[in-house]
This record gives sequence, C-alpha cells and structure tokens, in this order.
Amino acid sequence: MPHPFKQGTLRRTLVVYLLIACLFPPILFSAYTYSSLHSILTGKIRSGIDASLKQEATGMENMLNDLDFVSKQFALDGRLAELINSYLTASQTYDKAEIKQDIEDSLNLVNFTSPNVGLTVYYMPQAAEPVLFNNLPVTAGFSIEGLPPFVQYKGAVFSGPHRTQYKNSDNTVISSLRVVRTDQARPVYIYLESNYNLFRKILNEALYGMKVSHYLIDENGDALFADDGEPPLDPERLRYEEIAASGGGPYRGYYLFGYESPQGWKLMTAVSKDAFNREINDWFRRLALLFAFAFGFAILLAMLIWRKVYGSIRKVNREIVRMTRDREAPVQYMKVEEFDQLLGSFQDMKTTVNDLIREIGHNERTKYQLETEKLLSQINPHFLHNTLNTVQWVARAGGQEEIDRIVTLLVQVLQYNMGKNSLIVTVGQELEALRHYIELQSYRYEDELTFSIAVEPGTERIAMPRFLLQPLVENAIYHGHSEEGGAIDIAVERVKDAPDMLTLRVTDNGPGMDAETLAALLEDDQGASRRGMGIGLKYVKRLLESYYGSGDLLRIRSAPGEGTTLSVNIPIRSEVELYDQSAGR
Repeated sequence: MPHPFKQGTLRRTLVVYLLIACLFPPILFSAYTYSSLHSILTGKIRSGIDASLKQEATGMENMLNDLDFVSKQFALDGRLAELINSYLTASQTYDKAEIKQDIEDSLNLVNFTSPNVGLTVYYMPQAAEPVLFNNLPVTAGFSIEGLPPFVQYKGAVFSGPHRTQYKNSDNTVISSLRVVRTDQARPVYIYLESNYNLFRKILNEALYGMKVSHYLIDENGDALFADDGEPPLDPERLRYEEIAASGGGPYRGYYLFGYESPQGWKLMTAVSKDAFNREINDWFRRLALLFAFAFGFAILLAMLIWRKVYGSIRKVNREIVRMTRDREAPVQYMKVEEFDQLLGSFQDMKTTVNDLIREIGHNERTKYQLETEKLLSQINPHFLHNTLNTVQWVARAGGQEEIDRIVTLLVQVLQYNMGKNSLIVTVGQELEALRHYIELQSYRYEDELTFSIAVEPGTERIAMPRFLLQPLVENAIYHGHSEEGGAIDIAVERVKDAPDMLTLRVTDNGPGMDAETLAALLEDDQGASRRGMGIGLKYVKRLLESYYGSGDLLRIRSAPGEGTTLSVNIPIRSEVELYDQSAGR
C-alpha cells in the first residue's frame, strides 16, 4: 500500500475533503458572524458609551443649573441683598449680630432646599475679614484667586474641577462665583460649591462598565483631566475639534467620545483600545475555541472514516490477490453495503472470467477442427477448378467445341464468384462476369429466354461490391422463365434526381406476384427460399448492409401478370470508402 499521506492517495484526498466539508461551514459562519457581530458589538459599545457620557453630561448640566439658581437667590434676591447692605452699614454689634443670624438662617434654609449645593460663602475680598458669611467652615487660605476657570454662564463664573475649600473635606467640586447686588463700593461675591462628592458621583466610570478617563474642556478649548491619577493623554495636547474630525477612529491608542453642552463646556471620555475591544476579543476567543474544536473533530472524523474505508479496501484487495491463486473460491463479504455491492460485482466478474476461460479452452480444442475444415473448403474449389480444366482439355482434344465453350464459361464464372478477384470491382467488371453467366444460362434455356443489358455511358468505372448483379439475374431467370417469350432486361444508370446514386435494375416479364406474396417476401427473407426466390436475395441484402449500412436498398416491385422488377439504388462511392464501410470504420 502507498504512504497514507502521499500525494494522490485516497487517505490524503479523503482527509482534505472532510476537512473542507467540516471546516468550510464554521469558517464561513465565523467570517460572516465576525463581520456582522463586530459591527453590532462596536455599535453597541459606542451606543453604551455615548449614553453614559450623555447621562454624565446631563448631571453636570443639572449641577451647574442648581448652582446658578442658588447663586441668583443669594446674589439677586432683594431681601438678602438688603440684609447684606444693612450688615455692612450697621455700626452696632448687636444689630450686626441679629442681621448675621438672619442671613445665616437664610443660608441654611436655601442649602436645605438645595441638596446639590455644598459650601456657601459670602466673600468680600477687600474687607479686613473677607469671609462674611458661610454655612460650613472654610480653609485658612480661602480665596477665589487661582481657581481653574471653567465657563461663564448666565452671569456667573464657574471654576473647576478643583479641591473643595471646605475645611473638613478633600472632595473635588465645581464652584460658581457671582457678584451680589449691594450698594457698597467694594464688591461682594457669593461663592458656591457643588455638594460633597457630587462631582465624583456624576463622573463615574461604573456607568460604562470599563475603565474610562474624563476630560472637561472649558469655553476656551483648554482640556482639564477630571479624574484622579495620571492622565492617559496629555490634556494640553487635546483639541476637541481635532478629535471630532477623526471620525470616531482610534486616536493615539484611545477611542475618544465627546459631548458639547449648550452651557458652553464640553465633556470628553477616553477609552483604551484594549478596554473598548475587550468584549469583542472575548467573543473572538470563544469563536476561535469553537473553530479549534471543529478542526479537531474534522480530523477525528476523517481518521475514523478512513479506517473504515481503508479496512474495506484492504479486504477488496485481498480478494483480488486471492483470485490469482484460487479463481473458484467465492468472495467473502464484509457487511458494508457499498463494498458488498463492489464484491458482488467482483464475484460476477470472477464467474464471467471463469466462464470465458472455459470457453477459450473449448475453442482451443476445436481450433484444429476449424482449421481442417477451412483447409478442406480451400481444397474442394481448387479440385473442382482442376477437374474442369481437365474436362476442357479433353473436349478440345475430341473436337467438342461447344463443350469446351461451356466449360470455359463455367470456369470463368466460378473464378469470379469464388473471389479470385478483389471484393470491390467496377461496374464494367461485374457486367463482364454477368455476360459469362448469361451466356452459360443460354445453353440451358436455349430460345426460352432473351437477355438485354443497357448501361449508361460513364458508369462502367464506378466501384461496387462483387457478385451483386448475378443473384438478381438468377432470381429473374427463375421468375421470367416461361414456355415461350421470356425476357430479362438488365439496366445500369444514374438516378435522374440524384446524380450521386446508381441504379441496378433487373426486370422480367414472368407471371409476377400479388401484394400479399410481395409483402411476405419483403418482411421475411427466409420466406423467399420457401417461395423459390433462393438464397440470392438474402446474400444481396447482407452485402448491402455490409457496404452501405442498410439492406432496404433492395426493392421488389411486382403484380400478377405484369412481371417482377428487382432494383438496387446504391450511393456512388470510391473503392476506399467501400472498404472502410465494410470494415466498420
């Protein structure tokens, strides 16, 4: 047996085809699924990030709106502004204390009704004590100077994110600063911070389900990293317009998503490619595991099928080898339907081969007998020919000229008919032999029959099979013979409507045949012998089948009292074409 994985072996072909059959569907499915789910998952992740970003931005907007609303209450409310003016202009300590208590009560009330607001401070930078009123203790170095600018919105200045100025906290906040409406020459401000850890609750990466980094972009386009720790991207190099122009593609190893608020600021989140593609990669790893399983299963299946097929092939091969030693032994089936069918056919072949071998043995035993009969068939005509020559010389020696002529004609006719010449002759050669035959028959029938031969000029050199006309004339003699006035006409001519066809026609004026007898002759050439037609027509039909492919070229036309016409229409062909037709080429 050949090497199992050699090129061209059945095992290699089977394994390759099984791998293709088992792996093509998962590969096609995986490719289609990957292309589809990649875009679906990417869209899902982007939509989730956009939704979370919008939720954070909405929280930021609400926080800034709350700070704006509360600062307006503290800065623009007429009663509070009047209290601030009174406090600043009061000279009595008792009066100031009452006004201060009244202002602090107002601060506590507003703070209570606005939970998103944390530290609240009335601040007068040019006063000896800048912090006028506050709801919570402030740091020792409280100042509105140096706060990171964020955005100006509805008359207030928002800063941040920055560390709170509440003494007992280190939370990150957004603050607002608004000028209080007073009659004083020195400005008074209301300073508000977002409540406690509200900023961190709003910007919360837990909403995304992955690690993200937040950047706030102020109204001047400057970015500020809004999370703790080191920023993954340098805020000074981030430009919102440049990010928007990237079309959502990776930017320096990160996917960036932005939201532009109508308040004049922008929020942007940065997601690393690894974090962004984590769900896609997890799904791809599961798909790769499925593909590896399919590949292993295909290999196992191919080997199992190969073992079954290989074992069956070995058994078939063993039966073939066993045939060379024991031809008569029956095959042993293996209970696999397809291979049992093959072994059944092999058993039939063995039976046929054995029968042929026996037949060949029988033919070998009869070969000698056939060769002897063939030799005898060659000796008898040769002996007859020599005997006739002896009679011919005796007749000449005795002066019997008529007997000499008859024997001479007989020798010529036998010589032509026994195939001394070629199997293919010309019309002229066939007619010459026919004239010898007619002259020989004239001695027998004397004046009872007359013969006429009409040959169209130019047809004598046309090729035709030997011994075609004589059987037709012989049957005409049989039917045209009568006590008196028998006539047989032989005609050779081209067909008028088909110049490439030749007609050989023999007509007698005998008694003729009725339609029933004629139909029986055309349908059954064995019936011709029973009705006196002889074996000549049978020979003519076989000759026409051999050289022209059809015995129907022979036609018989007859009627009672009108004689009989035998005609053959044959195509005009060269001698080579006739030989090829006879040889079946």
